[in-house]
Amino acid sequence: MLIDIVLDAVGSDKAPEPEIRGAILACRSLPVRVHLVGPEAELRDILDEHLENEDLPIVIHHASERIGMEEKAAHAVRSKRDSSMRVGLKLVREGVAAGFVTAGNTGAAMATAKMVLGALPGVDRPALANPMPSSTGNPCVLLDVGANVDCKATNLAQFALMGEMYARTVLKIAEPRVGLLSIGEEESKGNELTREAFPLLKALPIKFIGNVEGRDIFSGQADVIVCDGFVGNVALKTSEGVGRFVRDVLRESLTRTVTAQVGALLSRKAFNEFRRRLDYREYGGAPLLGVRGVCIIGHGSSNDRAIFNGIRVAYEFAKAGTNKRIEEEFARHPRRGAVAAEPAPAASPDTNPDATIQ
Repeated sequence: MLIDIVLDAVGSDKAPEPEIRGAILACRSLPVRVHLVGPEAELRDILDEHLENEDLPIVIHHASERIGMEEKAAHAVRSKRDSSMRVGLKLVREGVAAGFVTAGNTGAAMATAKMVLGALPGVDRPALANPMPSSTGNPCVLLDVGANVDCKATNLAQFALMGEMYARTVLKIAEPRVGLLSIGEEESKGNELTREAFPLLKALPIKFIGNVEGRDIFSGQADVIVCDGFVGNVALKTSEGVGRFVRDVLRESLTRTVTAQVGALLSRKAFNEFRRRLDYREYGGAPLLGVRGVCIIGHGSSNDRAIFNGIRVAYEFAKAGTNKRIEEEFARHPRRGAVAAEPAPAASPDTNPDATIQ
């Protein structure tokens, strides 16, 4: 049985080509039906060129507007009522599809998802969870990476529950180790937020391993690392910059020092494997945890491979029933009163609708 996934076909920097090619790859490899959302005539022409006579489960839904990367999220969400994001997320809300994928404006995607889908019961702030590479070969989930630049300790406790559930259901980690990102391993280390959050995470029914430092994101010491969106976004951007720097330096060194043909071939294979492990396109995007539906947000520079993996993550997320499990976990949690914060106002100054992971 096919699982229906909605794809914002005009989200990425080079849309709609990467989206259409990624949708075709997904329909050839996964049991999914992809719903492309965007200007129907344009999408139909490009899709027909790529498919020729091939029959794939791809459906087109017309949306007359798109939200650009440079647009302010709050204004765009209010003014563009027929945007590809809003039309696509409505399909999820109405039960037509199980998940939504976009490589568009991150702030607009988060704001639209919160408005159209709403938050899960018991979740005060949805969080962006980004898979990060580690030395063990298994990704480490870092959250929040930009949805909430200012947080309370209770928000971090909720992030921990959601991240742990995501790691268990989607990444198939039997007992995820959860760490709190701080400036030292001791419980007393950190700022006011981390010191307040530590006992809350310690009381949760998860495998909390205490404070972890920035270097532990890549060491494999933790499977889930929790922080506020400001710190998480800085860590994410710094990691991407360091990854590009190391990749470029390594390529330059290999080109300059390797002269033998066999040696060059072996080094090239090793370099390609190294690059693949650092490549964001292999991880498919960041799930927005805590909303009533699957929402995956990818890089604006996504190519067809990244789009394919975004659809794959949405499929796995929907198949695992992660949202339902998060909702059930919050409903039956014996310490829910210690975790749940006061409901945040709709336009809370603590949120950042124009945040971006592009």
